[in-house]
Amino acid sequence: MTQPLQHPAAPTPDRAAVRAQAEAVLRELAGPAAVLREDQWLAIEALVIDHRRALVVQRTGWGKSAVYFISTSLLRARGAGPTVIVSPLLALMRNQVDSAAKAGIHARTINSANPEEWEEIQAEVAAGRVDVLLVSPERLNNPDFRDQVLPKLAASTGLLVVDEAHCISDWGHDFRPDYRRLRTMLAELSPGVPVLATTATANARVTADVADQLGTGSGDRSEGDALVLRGPLDRESLSLSVLQLPDPAQRLAWLADHLAELPGSGIVYTLTVAAADEVTAFLRERGYPVASYSGRTEDAERRTAEADLLANRVKALVATSALGMGFDKPDLGFVVHLGSPGSPIAYYQQVGRAGRGVDRAEVLLLPGREDEAIWRYFASLGFPAEEQVRRTLAALAEAGRPLSTAALEPRVDLRRARLETMLKVLDVDGAVRRVRGGWTATGQPWAYDAARYAKVAESREAEQRAMREYAATTGCRMEFLRRQLDDEQAAPCGRCDNCAGTRPTAEISAEADSAARAALGRPGVSFEPRRLWPTGMEAIGVPLKGRIPAGEQAETGRALGRLSDIGWGTRLRTLLADDAPDTPVPAEVLDAMVTVLADWARGPGGWAGPEDADGKRAARPVGVVTMASARRPQLVGSLGARLAEVGRLPLLGRLEYVGGQPPRGARSNSAQRLHSLAGALLVPPALQEAIAAAPGPVLLVDDLVDSGWTVTVAARLLRQAGAGPVLPLTLAVQA
Repeated sequence: MTQPLQHPAAPTPDRAAVRAQAEAVLRELAGPAAVLREDQWLAIEALVIDHRRALVVQRTGWGKSAVYFISTSLLRARGAGPTVIVSPLLALMRNQVDSAAKAGIHARTINSANPEEWEEIQAEVAAGRVDVLLVSPERLNNPDFRDQVLPKLAASTGLLVVDEAHCISDWGHDFRPDYRRLRTMLAELSPGVPVLATTATANARVTADVADQLGTGSGDRSEGDALVLRGPLDRESLSLSVLQLPDPAQRLAWLADHLAELPGSGIVYTLTVAAADEVTAFLRERGYPVASYSGRTEDAERRTAEADLLANRVKALVATSALGMGFDKPDLGFVVHLGSPGSPIAYYQQVGRAGRGVDRAEVLLLPGREDEAIWRYFASLGFPAEEQVRRTLAALAEAGRPLSTAALEPRVDLRRARLETMLKVLDVDGAVRRVRGGWTATGQPWAYDAARYAKVAESREAEQRAMREYAATTGCRMEFLRRQLDDEQAAPCGRCDNCAGTRPTAEISAEADSAARAALGRPGVSFEPRRLWPTGMEAIGVPLKGRIPAGEQAETGRALGRLSDIGWGTRLRTLLADDAPDTPVPAEVLDAMVTVLADWARGPGGWAGPEDADGKRAARPVGVVTMASARRPQLVGSLGARLAEVGRLPLLGRLEYVGGQPPRGARSNSAQRLHSLAGALLVPPALQEAIAAAPGPVLLVDDLVDSGWTVTVAARLLRQAGAGPVLPLTLAVQA
């Protein structure tokens, strides 16, 4: 399909003939027995014949992609320009390119994984050789793409598709500010260009918000310029169950015993990257062919993992929500959640990966008490307070030049990811603009919509309550989820554990339980020190920049566990909670820390172990130094003293804070944290003397490594005081 890029101006075609053509394209896509659903035809008719805007809210597997591929084929045959699909995930893009090819539709994609192809693809689009261009929402506000490519693309587009359109709404479970950049493209479309927005996970509030933002309205399908198609959300193949087990070890053991019994291949979802890695490692030890899939997985590994699951070469992908929208495997036999998502709408979307092309698929939720701590963490990433927003706008205005996100961090007390999200929202609102070199303030008036942000936070809390209710309900689980999506046709499904009375067994073998407890109780993770000072510190009076000298860096450290682990992380979150009492180190924690220290010593490069890959072995520590702690002085002090006693090392002393108190106030990002620590720590005279009397490597003991800057500054001070290599040893790392 290489038709010229122009909008069709032909007379209105015969609707029956167009439907016949649509049915023919569908058969190319889905096979000779495929027949259009009535609502699929209504959407195609609106787009191809009437050139209207449509919002389609239909369950996963209903065939939303068929609507836009068929519409593309018919519009291109009539001389329309290429279809532009704004799509949020790489997995979805890859599936879409493969699906389009079945109908002879040439699709290309522009996303973060293929920058070397962008110029070639843009040339192909300009030459009319591309039928479908898939674009990630992040591209829409890339300065070069927005200013040079987007206007031409908007002028030549024959159909605009917004896939997973619930991402536009901050009421939705997966709000993405970049999606709101679509307003610009919508405004620049040629008159009469049809627009299709699709999603499977939007309740009435999200549907109304998306319709309003896209200009589709929410009126009756027979009136006005808009068409809204919303269908029933039941998934007849899904059998939903919940199994309550008392602790992470039993949930992991259940997987080990019963994963082989689940039909076909599937997905095991976890709430964190660390949990995905832990579960993958354990299941592999138990002989299962599984792979890990998360936001930290390299693109090539993701492609391999997706291909292995599609070809049933693995029993499961152990995945975070990174494997979500758009992944299409019709015969996916099961979805298990090891931990509960914080939203029933997000849960419905993820379980919707299963059972598209099979009569029955198993869906199981294994909730845990630790889930709520993870929900609280994600809730803390909401839109910042007005004072922080105003400070950001003032910093941009005062700079008089573009500032990168890294350059803004010393001036604004927000973590990088939260700062970037806020800037994207402000960009859409017109208060800032992304340009080459960073961000600038526009000077446009801007109002902080406190009421809306508060209501969004309330909505998140309501979703969390709903997930607790879902796990506890004695009613139909599918009906529960459908009602959360405002499905007016929700009714008992007859298939879930509550409807059918067939509950998954809670039986776990003693051998699997023992193996799971051993795996989760295995202490010790390593963490890398900081190697570079944050950008822009000189601008706020801290004369540090560039690479930290090797002689002032901390060594690679060790911790008992990560707070996001499902093993030690669960116990450490309790021990280190803000409201936890300060007590001496518990015996089981001390024993585990001794094991960590012993494994460190005996490991490659350790002072009692074999040489590392470079033929080196660390020198044995000459003593222990503890960090001052305002919240947990007993815990940190007793941990350092007991480790010194067990290791037969002298307790050299404690690093102190100037004035006896740590710096006050939140310090969210690296630059702000370092700014607060600069000049705040000191090596007291007694510790200085102890280091001078016994120079050499020291163990630096603390309770928690979060940003890593406290350990970095402490190590620098100790090295400057004459200590040898500094070996950080902590109870937990935040990541």
